[in-house]
Amino acid sequence: MMKATPLVLALSLSLLGLAGAYTVQKGDTLYSLARANNLKVEDLRRLNNLSSDALAVGQVLRLSASEARPPAANPATQNLVKPNPIPPRSAAPSASTKSPPAPSGFTLTPPTPTPSTPPGPLSRPATPAPPKADSAAPESPPRPPATVPITVRVGSRFEVGGVSVTLPEQLGMGDAFSVRLTGPGAQSAAVRFPSELGEDVRQPGETLTPSGAAGVYVVPGRVVLGKTTPVIVEIAAGGEVVRGIIPLRPKPGGAVVQLHLSPKVAAKLTDPGKAAEDALVNKAYLNRGQPLWTKPFAAAVPNPPIPGSFGQSRTYTPGSPVAYHYGADYPAKLGTPIRAVNDGTVVIAGTYPVRGGLVMIDHGGGVSSLYFHQSRVLVKVGQAVKRGDVIGQVGTTGLSEGPHLHLEIRVRGEATQPADWINRLWP
Repeated sequence: MMKATPLVLALSLSLLGLAGAYTVQKGDTLYSLARANNLKVEDLRRLNNLSSDALAVGQVLRLSASEARPPAANPATQNLVKPNPIPPRSAAPSASTKSPPAPSGFTLTPPTPTPSTPPGPLSRPATPAPPKADSAAPESPPRPPATVPITVRVGSRFEVGGVSVTLPEQLGMGDAFSVRLTGPGAQSAAVRFPSELGEDVRQPGETLTPSGAAGVYVVPGRVVLGKTTPVIVEIAAGGEVVRGIIPLRPKPGGAVVQLHLSPKVAAKLTDPGKAAEDALVNKAYLNRGQPLWTKPFAAAVPNPPIPGSFGQSRTYTPGSPVAYHYGADYPAKLGTPIRAVNDGTVVIAGTYPVRGGLVMIDHGGGVSSLYFHQSRVLVKVGQAVKRGDVIGQVGTTGLSEGPHLHLEIRVRGEATQPADWINRLWP
C-alpha cells in the first residue's frame, strides 16, 4: 500500500473540511502548505502569528480559523486582511443548500469570517441598502454575514443553484479551457479558480462574470505553464457555492532546447528598453470587458507551427536560466501577411527590443493575441480589426534569428496553446 505524502494528506484533509491543524513534516514549506490548502502564504502567517517563513518539524499549524489561535509573539506586527464577502444564507435552508448524498459530493463549511480569517468563498456584490434617516438612538453593530457551505462535486457535469455546469474532464499545463454554464441563472453566476492562489499567475483567484447569450454562458480558463496540481473551479449561483476539481494529466518531460543566439541578437535581452516594453504588455493584460468576437478563431498565417514550439523549455544563451516559450512559432517567408485571429481592438502596435514589430489585439473577455517579430506593422493603437484583417508582415525583428511569426493567445495574461483556439469559438 502506497504511503500518502504529507502534501497529499494535507490536500485531502483540506478538501474534506478536516484540516483544522497540521503537524509540519520534513520538507514542508509555507508555500507548499499554502498551495495544498488553497491559501496564500500571508494567510498562513496571519493564522499562526508567524514572524518568519521558517518552519520546524513537529510544529503545529492552523490551516483554518476553527482551531485555537496561538499567542502572538508581537501583536503590533500582525497583518490583518479583510476577508472577501460571502453570499448570505437564507433564514430557512432549502433543499438546494443541503449536502448532496455520496458519491455526488461532500460539503465544506467555512468558519464565520472575522478580520483574522482567510478569505471566504466568492460572492457577487450585494446591493447597498439606502441610508437610514438620522436617529438619536445609536445603531446596533452589524452582524457578521452567515457562511455558505462549499460543496465539492466530482465529475465534469453538475448543478449549482439550478445552473448546469460543464467542465473539461482533464487538462494539461498551457491548456486554454472553458467553464460552460446553462440555465436561467447562468448569466448572474460568479466564477473563480481558487487553485491559482499561491501560483505564479497573474490576477489569481479573480472573480469572473460569464459571457454569452440564449442561456449558454462561458468563462475562459487557463492552466499556467509549470502547474502540476488539479484545477479547482468555484461557482456561486442561486445561493450555493460549489467547487469542481479538474485532474491534470502529466506532461511528458522533454530535453531543454539550447539556443545559441548571435551576440547582436542576445544583447536585446539586456536592452535598456526591455523593462518598459514588458511593463506596457503587462498593463494591457489587465484589460477585461465583454468578448468582441462572434466567429471561431482563425489562423494568422497559412503555414503550420513548428511542432512542440509552444511551452518548450529553452535557454537563449549558454548558462542562462531555463525559461518557457510562451508562444507558437510559425515559419514563413519575409513579408508574408499576418492576419488577426479574431475581432478585437489593437492595444499595442510598434517596434520593441525583444518582441520586435509587435501587434497586440484585445478580444475582450480577458483574451488577447500577440504577434511578434514583424517586418512591418500595418495597424494603429485603438483601431478595431476584424477576423482575417491584415495587421502586419512576417519579419525577423527583435529576438529572432530568421523570418517567422511568434503567436501568443493569452487568457488574462497567461499563455495558452494557440492550437486550442483555432477553428473554435471557445477552447
